[in-house]
Amino acid sequence: MRVMGPDARALAFLERGLKPDHCWSALDQQGRLIGLAGYKTPYGSFSGGSRRDLTRVYGRFGAAWRAGLLRLLASEIDNHRFLIDGIAVACHARGQGVGQALLAALYEEARGRGYTAIRLEVVDTNSRARALYEREGFAAIATDRLGLLRYAFGFSAATTMVRVLG
Repeated sequence: MRVMGPDARALAFLERGLKPDHCWSALDQQGRLIGLAGYKTPYGSFSGGSRRDLTRVYGRFGAAWRAGLLRLLASEIDNHRFLIDGIAVACHARGQGVGQALLAALYEEARGRGYTAIRLEVVDTNSRARALYEREGFAAIATDRLGLLRYAFGFSAATTMVRVLG
């Protein structure tokens, strides 16, 4: 996402705000991280960096404008559906079932918390992820367009998708 760049700073911010108790990870046979899947609860979210974290990484000015833009993307807690906060799979590991395995772990987490459905957002520039979600039984229920903000975020729209847990 352009708004979080440059990459080194984006990674520094994410490292400060990641909550390991709100995610599942996938490791390869050598124990290297190849995927993460986070979720959001009333007690926090996977990528929950604070305003203080933003300021430490980007400075006062950089934090101010980023906080305003990021607030626009914030997904509210859904009391009826388990909310996936983000899924990422290393480029070299895509197409090998890592995403499916992470989704399966999230389905079990959601069921364990008493949810009957799961929700996520996918951006229009990630057609591979959307295809995976559709194969997994997710259905699109709404699409939000960013308008001029697409230049700051690097994508034009985000589609909300839901899957009923069986």
